[in-house]
Amino acid sequence: MNDILTKQLARVNLYALISRILMKEVDEKFLETFEDDEMILSFFPNYQQWEKPKELSKKDLLERFLNVDFTNLFVLHLIPYESFYMRDDQMLETGGDNPVVQIYNEYDFRAQLDVARAVSADHIGIELEFMYMLTNSEYKALENEDFDAACQIAKIERDFLRDHLLQWAPMFLQNVKAEAGTPFYFDAASLALEFMLNDYEYLNELIGDDGCHYAA
Repeated sequence: MNDILTKQLARVNLYALISRILMKEVDEKFLETFEDDEMILSFFPNYQQWEKPKELSKKDLLERFLNVDFTNLFVLHLIPYESFYMRDDQMLETGGDNPVVQIYNEYDFRAQLDVARAVSADHIGIELEFMYMLTNSEYKALENEDFDAACQIAKIERDFLRDHLLQWAPMFLQNVKAEAGTPFYFDAASLALEFMLNDYEYLNELIGDDGCHYAA
C-alpha cells in the first residue's frame, strides 16, 4: 500500500509543479525551493547546465530572463488556450459554454482566472491544476483504502487527458520548446509533455474492464 501511495503522491506533485510553472511567472520563493530540490532539478537538465543562475541573483535572473521568457511565450507570441487550438475559427471561448468549464463545474472546480492571469478557464496551467486536484483527491481516496472512489477519479483523469489536454497541449508545448528563450521553460515544456503522455499510458494500464488494478 505504501508503494501505491508513493506512486500516487509523485503524480500529485508533478501535476502541481507543471501547473504552477505554466500558469504564471515564477518568483524568488519558488526558485529557492526549486533549486534546493535535487529531485525536481533532475527533470531540468538544461537548466542545471545554464550559467545564468550561477552568475546572477534570483531577482536579476527573474527580471532579465525568466519573466521575460514567460511573457514572450504565454502572453505575446503563443496562445495557451484549448479553444484556440480546437475551434475552427481559432477564437477563445471565455464563457460558460466552454466545455472545459462545464467539466470543472461538474466536479466543483473553480478556475481562478485572476490568480492565473488568464482570460479563459481552458488555459493550460488551469487544466493542469484541474488534473492536480483530481490526482490529489485520488490520493486521499487511496489513503482511506476507498479503491472504488479512487478508480472513478482515475477514469475522470484519463478521460480529461484524452478528450482535452492531449488533444492540443502537445502541439502547444512543442511550440514552447521551439520558441523558449531560456533552458528553464524548454525543460518545463519537455517535462510537461513527457509526463502527460506517460501518465495517460499509466492510466490506461491501470483501468481495466473490471475496475482499476492498483499494484505496488
